[in-house]
Amino acid sequence: MKAAERRKAIVNLLFSSDEAVSGSTLAETFGVSRQIIVQDVAVLKGSGFEILSTHNGYILKRSPLKERVFKLHHTTEQTEDELNVIVDNGGTVVDVFVWHKVYGKVSAPLNIFSRLHVKQFIEGVRTGKSTELMAITGGYHYHTVRAESEGVLNTIGALLADRGYIAPEL
Repeated sequence: MKAAERRKAIVNLLFSSDEAVSGSTLAETFGVSRQIIVQDVAVLKGSGFEILSTHNGYILKRSPLKERVFKLHHTTEQTEDELNVIVDNGGTVVDVFVWHKVYGKVSAPLNIFSRLHVKQFIEGVRTGKSTELMAITGGYHYHTVRAESEGVLNTIGALLADRGYIAPEL
């Protein structure tokens, strides 16, 4: 894993964590030394991420990243393309959720930010380990997408719309 990819993964992990994450945990998770983690955190702070260092670990207080929820509809066969459109254009697929008529909102964290993660997700679905949440709502689902700017989110939205993946508003 390259440094830039590792830093993006660190941000995603801190962003989705409800509590401080220790440097040792981050080092073990990413297979690097604690010193590398300290350097990564310093670079992230220099990039505008407000990361607090506490005695329990690191906390992401505020992120300069932008988020948008996209309502989508497509077939299972189109899932890989949908996810690749997002990650290839600078987005992170934070989660997926559906609105079930009985259960309400059903969601799952994804944190997919590279083609490798897309491939791993697709393999998990296609090998029968699980089915996609959209299967219970006829292909309708939502993704929270995180990116560096509104411009990146606009580009992702336009590309998803061009492919016909954006669900029509009722």
